[in-house]
Amino acid sequence: MSGPQSPATVRKGGGEAGGTAGGVDLGPRAARTRDRILAASRELFLEHGYAGTRIAQITAACAISRAGFYTYFRDKQEIFNALGVAAYRAVLNAVEAWDDLPGQRGDGAVSRADLAEWVAGYFAIMDEHGPFIFSASQSAPTDEQTQADAHRMQMRTAWALGTRIQARQRVPSDTPDTLGLAALALLDRSWFFSRQANLPVSDPDMIRTVAAWLAAVLGAA
Repeated sequence: MSGPQSPATVRKGGGEAGGTAGGVDLGPRAARTRDRILAASRELFLEHGYAGTRIAQITAACAISRAGFYTYFRDKQEIFNALGVAAYRAVLNAVEAWDDLPGQRGDGAVSRADLAEWVAGYFAIMDEHGPFIFSASQSAPTDEQTQADAHRMQMRTAWALGTRIQARQRVPSDTPDTLGLAALALLDRSWFFSRQANLPVSDPDMIRTVAAWLAAVLGAA
């Protein structure tokens, strides 16, 4: 997964998108308002970038007052963090679905059809979170802590996928983190080219091609 996703809010327990504000459970109406703020902010970040988005634009898009905004978020960086954490968790869930693939550890015998199904599931997660992830890689808070958090989350995701691929390889790779980064780069860019860039490529062909690459990595002697 590309782009910054801050774990700072995870550590504080208040950054999950939807359902809480500052770690406090919200009622249904308040949760809907918070989700509306997040959804509007996501679209504004995509359109204007993080730096180009103003709180006034967010409140106008949600038809709430500035005071209402501060009921749910301290500032727009907290919104960015919440969106990033949601994207990170969603992609990590997609990575963890690798554990459900059939076959034995170390035999490299996962079928291409099963791999294609996993890739399709990953692409489905990216349909929801990919635009934010790609936008965040270009426009994000520039403070040192956010950047460090982004790198840490990216490496954790790479390690999670790399170790899973390594465990099923006929000849395990020496560097699962590098393996994971390479696989994520292929997955994310393939999704982008297939579903966002309006290029003349077939989505099923892209999924099958990525699955074939994974199969080759698993079965290489």
